[in-house]
Amino acid sequence: MKLAEKMFAIDRRWVYLALGLAVLISLKIPFSIPIPISKEARNIYNFIDTLKAGDAVHLAIDYDPSTLAELHPMTLSILKQCFEKKIKVVVTALHQNGPAMAAAALDTAVARHAARSGEQMKNGVDYVFLGYKPYPALIILGMGQNYRIPFPTDYYGVPVDSLPMMKHIQNYDDVKAILNVSGTSATDYWISYGNGRYKVPLAIGVTGVMATDYYPYWQTGQIFGILGGLKGAAEYETLVGTPGKAVQGMKVQMVAHLIIIVFIIIGNIGYFAQRKKREQSV
Repeated sequence: MKLAEKMFAIDRRWVYLALGLAVLISLKIPFSIPIPISKEARNIYNFIDTLKAGDAVHLAIDYDPSTLAELHPMTLSILKQCFEKKIKVVVTALHQNGPAMAAAALDTAVARHAARSGEQMKNGVDYVFLGYKPYPALIILGMGQNYRIPFPTDYYGVPVDSLPMMKHIQNYDDVKAILNVSGTSATDYWISYGNGRYKVPLAIGVTGVMATDYYPYWQTGQIFGILGGLKGAAEYETLVGTPGKAVQGMKVQMVAHLIIIVFIIIGNIGYFAQRKKREQSV
């Protein structure tokens, strides 16, 4: 069998093996790649960076373990920036699996902040986790009137009125923006009711396959920023100065894509060589 025929007839198992080895090697060998920062990501970072200590934002965590790899780094990076700026954070979940993601993110962010600065962020003082309630549209509309309507107590069963941070926060008028990190349709409700009904500034972090659906809202100004998929997460990790799993994932993804491109080129060379041979034999 000639080389061109061998190139066209490569067993797919070799492709899978090459991809697996490429991923393992890229995880073990330290190297860096440039992470260009998009305007959509920088808008979110700049917005939070201009807030004053004591200002509040609403972080809506609406994803589950299936999208954790893309979205969890966004949440951790946003929390890092807010904690460092002394910005109060109201956290909610409108997806049934969201509370576990939110609780894990808060625990990690608090621990990392304490390790970096020696300062312990306190629940009820520096941040509040209100938890989960079903029916997103009703909950978003209710919070627009008063957070206490859907959330008389926080996630841990503590009355909201007894939390020091919430004494100055009644509804969306008392938060500077909503930051929705979502792998679900909850984002649509935040756009329709959070921004559409109450005109509260809104930025979103969504999975890569969802991101393109929301650029029309970015172009019309209904949202002031977008973090799209693993790339968006890596951009925000870079902006806050803590490259983590998203940046590492981008390196692995780049190597895997290069391997796939190589095999596409090899397959096409084999195909055109075989076609030429058939044409010459006619």
